Amino acid sequence: MRLKDKVCVITGSSRGIGRAMALGFAREGADIVIAARTEVQKDERLPGTIHSVAEEVRALGRRALPVKVNVAKEEDVDQMIARTMEEFGRVDVMVHNAALAFWKKVWETPSKLWDLVVAVNLRGAYLCAKAALPYMIEQRSGSLINLSSPGADMGGKIDGGMAYAASKAGIERLTNGLAEEVREYGISVNCLKPAGFIDSEGLRYWSTPETDTEEWEPPDLMVKAALFLSLQTSEGVTGRIFTEKQLDKEYNLD
Repeated sequence: MRLKDKVCVITGSSRGIGRAMALGFAREGADIVIAARTEVQKDERLPGTIHSVAEEVRALGRRALPVKVNVAKEEDVDQMIARTMEEFGRVDVMVHNAALAFWKKVWETPSKLWDLVVAVNLRGAYLCAKAALPYMIEQRSGSLINLSSPGADMGGKIDGGMAYAASKAGIERLTNGLAEEVREYGISVNCLKPAGFIDSEGLRYWSTPETDTEEWEPPDLMVKAALFLSLQTSEGVTGRIFTEKQLDKEYNLD
């Protein structure tokens, strides 16, 4: 087990890619902090809560800590890491997966929604790093993994959603710089993004009956890519931005 007795915090892990990573990491021996906003399922089209995923992790023989968190709020994120330390005594991997999107043209986007998207996506990545890093620095080990999107590369080609695209581009620049700031402490910082559409409850929720889902892929390779990055140090892979397919091609994840 490659993550035996490691402690991994994964935001946005009540469903979708985050849930898949939580279960994949647990199968590799990690204890998991399931951090998300959903405590009670309110829509059958969006199954999963922090508590249901915690039960799935425990069924795999690992410890689980469900934590309700809004990653845009500093007090929530600080409390998430404080509870992690109280429960497990360490934090080895911090995955910022939680994200929010709003698909409108810039002039149709209310400033409050622009601020909310940037707060969850980019501010959330900063707050998670800020809260977890003092403990990783003390350990002189750890891995930060930020989730980005192809939208970060699309510029004006993206159809609406510029708040989302700009926040994800910001995450990539944060990743590059932060990797250098913590290099001396042995900590790796990398960014992972899907090459295309990853099948998830959220994506299906927002799709229409006319949506072509034929090329949607399961999250398996994303999980393998995140696992690879979770094992890195500053002497290995750090400060990089990959799609799961680029990472697989370069390092042969199988």
